[in-house]
Amino acid sequence: MALFIHRALSNKTLHLRFFSQAALALDQSSSSPSPLTSLEAFPKPDPKYAETILAVPRAISGKNIAAKERKVGRVPSIVFEQEDGQHGGNKRLISVQTNQIRKLVKHLGESFFLSRVFDLEVRSDFGTGDLIEKVRVLPRKLHLHAGTDAPLNVTFIRAPSNALLKVDIPLVFRGEDVCPGLRKGLYLNTIKRTVKFLCPADLIPPYIDVDLSELDGGQKLVMGDLKVHPALKLIQSKDEPVCKIMGARVSDQQKKK
Repeated sequence: MALFIHRALSNKTLHLRFFSQAALALDQSSSSPSPLTSLEAFPKPDPKYAETILAVPRAISGKNIAAKERKVGRVPSIVFEQEDGQHGGNKRLISVQTNQIRKLVKHLGESFFLSRVFDLEVRSDFGTGDLIEKVRVLPRKLHLHAGTDAPLNVTFIRAPSNALLKVDIPLVFRGEDVCPGLRKGLYLNTIKRTVKFLCPADLIPPYIDVDLSELDGGQKLVMGDLKVHPALKLIQSKDEPVCKIMGARVSDQQKKK
């Protein structure tokens, strides 16, 4: 499923063009507009999946309670408060709907679900219950059943506009069809599928576009090569490799003999 989404997104991003380094520097140095302004050159979340996640409060936790919640179609969850923008503080126990979380994860893919901000609506009861709280959240952890992929637990963290959040952003590779190395019969060694950035909550990208169109044999892309909004801060080393064009696989070489 993830591979399907990966390829589909790759095809949709062929038209994207990135700002030059001079343009990025201008954006960072200018007082107007703000560096937190969204830039057209970078991908934005598909509004098709901008669902409000519905939840109800949960009084207590524990294995028995969690099992009962799952039995009636609910996923035991936690919302951590934002204190300094990076660490969870006080927590709220909630339960969300199994079917809704399963659908979102299925359509978006797990890594894309975990890098997207959602509105979360806590009501006294699903549907028509009194509204207790409405808040923006980022899914932080997702535990799926090994056999059925049913969601077992979800952890959310509050994502107000002023928050800075550590996010593993998925990578989407494009340009395979024109990549010089791949056209020679070499193969792509994918080293990273997500990269961790410190992101303003309003500017978390749904993915990072990785352009393979100029890579030849033996060449690689590192984290510092990724083109992202200037407000995002890379947490990992900029020299860590993301992907590399490698020689033909041993199995391919044997087939030619």
